[in-house]
Amino acid sequence: MSSVNLIIAREYLERVKRKSFIITTILMPLLMLLLMAAPTLIMLFSSPEERRIAVIDDSGVIAPQLRSTEELSFVVADQPLPLLREDESFAGILVIESGIVGEKAPSAVLYTHGASSIMTEQLIAQQISDAIENQRIKAYEIDNLRQILNEIEADVTLSTVRIDKSEDAETSSLVSYVMGLIMDMLLYMFILIYGQMVMTSIIEEKSNRVLEIVVSSVNPTALMVGKIVGIGLVAITQIVIWGVLLAVASAWALPALGSAVTAVNDPELAGVMSQLGDPAWLASLFGWLVLFFIGGYLFYSAIWAAIGSSVDNIQDASQLSSIATVPVIIGIVCSMSVVQDPDSTMAMWVSMIPFTSPMTMMSRLPFGIPLWQILTSLGILYLSFMGLIWLAAKIYRVGIFMYGKKPTLADLIRWARYK
Repeated sequence: MSSVNLIIAREYLERVKRKSFIITTILMPLLMLLLMAAPTLIMLFSSPEERRIAVIDDSGVIAPQLRSTEELSFVVADQPLPLLREDESFAGILVIESGIVGEKAPSAVLYTHGASSIMTEQLIAQQISDAIENQRIKAYEIDNLRQILNEIEADVTLSTVRIDKSEDAETSSLVSYVMGLIMDMLLYMFILIYGQMVMTSIIEEKSNRVLEIVVSSVNPTALMVGKIVGIGLVAITQIVIWGVLLAVASAWALPALGSAVTAVNDPELAGVMSQLGDPAWLASLFGWLVLFFIGGYLFYSAIWAAIGSSVDNIQDASQLSSIATVPVIIGIVCSMSVVQDPDSTMAMWVSMIPFTSPMTMMSRLPFGIPLWQILTSLGILYLSFMGLIWLAAKIYRVGIFMYGKKPTLADLIRWARYK
């Protein structure tokens, strides 16, 4: 155990002291927040560019109803289309056919001198749709029909309350959906980055012949376990630091956001804030995230350790690493379906399979699934790791002494069967 502790300390301190680790640990949360806020900031500080649109309206009823905005300026054309095509003072030419109001599927044509934008097309299409609807309403010859329709229009807000818990709790499926995807992607990122870091470290030490010296005084299995645990602790350190930063940011931002929601008096937003403002819920998610990361990391890093010990260079490892990478990607793909229906039979089973359970279970957790399913998934994952680490150690003890030959899957199976 003293040898294992030395290896763990070396692997951990060597990476934690690097400037790259310190910089990424501090800057990554800030970068993620900036990326999330970037679209809003761009919309706030960017001034809209006005586009002049020439309108050729053969129907004679649509053009008068088109309203210019900050982005679009409609000008009724007094020239034919061939001449307007040569006039570059207009960003586009909108041509409306004479029978558009009576068409079952109305359509118009927008000619542009350059690349059009989705927003411009949507704004024009919406204004034309509104104008056609107004004309069709007038055909019924009912006074104030548009006003009547607006008054009877209903926009229902649905609040969700969980009654299968110890006490009723207002929830938001949107918050659970977003939180599930975020935690899923974080787990995916950490497992890939730090799992492959184990493989890369072993390959570098093997190519430098360092392992031959180390294994003369340390058992190969102890060396592999020490390397996996040491690098895993680096990941745990980063997760904890990010968790603390997130908690501090939440303690500062949520009260201010809650006050704004209260002022708006929106029931849907109130449900969102009720769930985000629950520290016990957030703490439980973070705790399960750590536990599933440990299990998923140990499970997959054992595979990458076996791959790293069996090859001499990164090029050969990249071909074998699909053995570990593909199941992780499958887990992500399954998670996209799981968040749509977290209580489905398919969601339950894929969250029990150790190859996919870390990712899919993290997608289900924000929705509040039964505790027995979480504990069963964790138990299967950790038991699978113990069996896999035993198998990987048998490949590792042989592979670290093999040079000059790229192993096949049959070779790995044969090494695992050696006594």
